[in-house]
Amino acid sequence: DDVAKPPVSQFHIQGLVYCDTCRIQFMTRVSTIMEGATVKLECRNITAGTQTFKAEAVTDKVGQYSIPVNGDFEDDICEIELVKSPNSDCSEIPHDVYAKQSAKVSLTSNNGEASDIRSANALGFMRKEPLKECPEVSKEPLDMYDVKAN
Repeated sequence: DDVAKPPVSQFHIQGLVYCDTCRIQFMTRVSTIMEGATVKLECRNITAGTQTFKAEAVTDKVGQYSIPVNGDFEDDICEIELVKSPNSDCSEIPHDVYAKQSAKVSLTSNNGEASDIRSANALGFMRKEPLKECPEVSKEPLDMYDVKAN
């Protein structure tokens, strides 16, 4: 068995979890980052639909998580999902098509991405009731906001 095996790919998925205080599914200046939120990475084979990888992570004090992954998942769909919020006021998980799309990550070295770090789109738990300033905030331009810690 002298056949050289290709090196196993190692990836790090990084992302951010925030509280969607306006229930509009993107970050605004009144969004807050969430420490202690749990997310799950799940990969499924495209053709068979079988689960090929699963891992969980918890966000740090700046709302970020990192999930190490060994292996190349070129034939898989890998998604980050929200699991558990540390804040009962902001714990609703959006389940629409947009929310599902926003969490996909590519875990293969055959896609032109040189780095082993994969950035997932920010995911937000929704607040039960929008903040009173949300109608005004939602009219503002969609620049990248600096999100404040709670």
